[in-house]
Amino acid sequence: MDSLDPLQLAADLRSTLGELVRHVRAESVLPQSQAGALGWLVREGPHTTAELAARQRVRHQSMARTVTLLTEAGLVRQEPHPTDGRKLVLHATEAGTAALHEQRLRREQWLAAAIERELTERERRTLREAVDLLRRIS
Repeated sequence: MDSLDPLQLAADLRSTLGELVRHVRAESVLPQSQAGALGWLVREGPHTTAELAARQRVRHQSMARTVTLLTEAGLVRQEPHPTDGRKLVLHATEAGTAALHEQRLRREQWLAAAIERELTERERRTLREAVDLLRRIS
């Protein structure tokens, strides 16, 4: 198959990005399930456990466990829902926001070091163009 064939290019891109994501995630302190839930709270504000479960596409029970771990770690706080007394609304704490930003910084520092170590200046410019193209197709 031709290396410019869209299907082959898509397969190569998926495989390569998957490997890159696995390497970057290895730099994480928080497990992916916790970082994902915390990320939603930091980016979009308060949610219920059910809303987070839907966002993350996991079962409510799984998200409830994640929320318990985040709460016990002081990264999330729970408050009564303003209109439904049966529910709790989850908020990222200052510590949770800081932990998420710290994790992102660690990942970005690892990636920056790899870019600096492995790529020439010309290749970095090519990568910059590729990032713009990836943003466009996503």
